[in-house]
Amino acid sequence: MKHFNIIVRGSVQGVGFRHSARIEANKSGITGFVRNQPDGTVYIEAEGSDMQLHHFITWCEEGFTFSRVERVIVMEGIICNYTKFEVRI
Repeated sequence: MKHFNIIVRGSVQGVGFRHSARIEANKSGITGFVRNQPDGTVYIEAEGSDMQLHHFITWCEEGFTFSRVERVIVMEGIICNYTKFEVRI
């Protein structure tokens, strides 16, 4: 199990990115959360296996249909043992 802090830059707010990330995380077996940041980015904390996280990060790089991802920054973090994946405000 690993924990990643992920920052997604681009046109990712107001286009359904957070809700789509929750759906994708649930499909991938990822736990954690996603929220919009005041600077226009989306911040994600994601926990799962290497394979699950690789799949999820690949999805983040491609983005949701109406989003335009410019850059994804991934940093390893401390495991928090999340039990689900949620959208936070």
